Amino acid sequence: MRSFIINVWRVSLLFIFWHFVGALVWIRGHVRLPAWLGTDSREVAVRLWTIAWLTFVWVLLWGTVSWANVLGGLVLAVAILTLLPLPRVPVEGRIHPLTLLRLVLRLIFDFIVSSAQVGWMAIRPGRPPLGAVIRMRVAIKSDMVLTLAVDYLNLVPGTMVLEIDHRRRMLYIHVFDVRSEKKVRAFYAQVAYVERMFIKAFERDSEWHPSPYHGIDDDYHGVKASERERVMSRERGRS
Repeated sequence: MRSFIINVWRVSLLFIFWHFVGALVWIRGHVRLPAWLGTDSREVAVRLWTIAWLTFVWVLLWGTVSWANVLGGLVLAVAILTLLPLPRVPVEGRIHPLTLLRLVLRLIFDFIVSSAQVGWMAIRPGRPPLGAVIRMRVAIKSDMVLTLAVDYLNLVPGTMVLEIDHRRRMLYIHVFDVRSEKKVRAFYAQVAYVERMFIKAFERDSEWHPSPYHGIDDDYHGVKASERERVMSRERGRS
């Protein structure tokens, strides 16, 4: 009986919070909201979702659902968004869940296969594996998506990204075993497949365009938007 009451309380709390968020979105069109919530409905929705997620994580960390924990999470979430804002993403697009799922499944497959290969190399008799640093250019445009791709490669046993040339989009990757030309070609094919999957999941050309929100902040990392543009133009001229 007690567990039933607790579950009803949790569901009721989620129901109340859902309608609370909906009410805030409705109020956004009729009442002037604080500047930290954003300037249009999309930005407000994203920040409200962030507040809800941070509040949920805070309650999860405490382990009990109570008004004190919920209110504490709300206060902490608002403080994080206000005092520690993230930089604007320079581009925007769509996330394709099916392609992303294929990418996750491929990561699990590569992780299992590579773990078995590295484990066998460690215990098998004979000469040690021949490692090498391989250079490869990728067509990923966004630094954010490139970071995700690098994380993917670093999670797979036997590969480690040592250096990233952002301007030329070049990766320098240490590979555990490249004793034959066949293994080198297989590694290039693996990275090319990962690159294609990340582009299909996050960076399709028809959907990838500059974000209207980028650069609208008055101050970003202590540098004015006009100054950032001047420095970027100068760097492009040098290259």
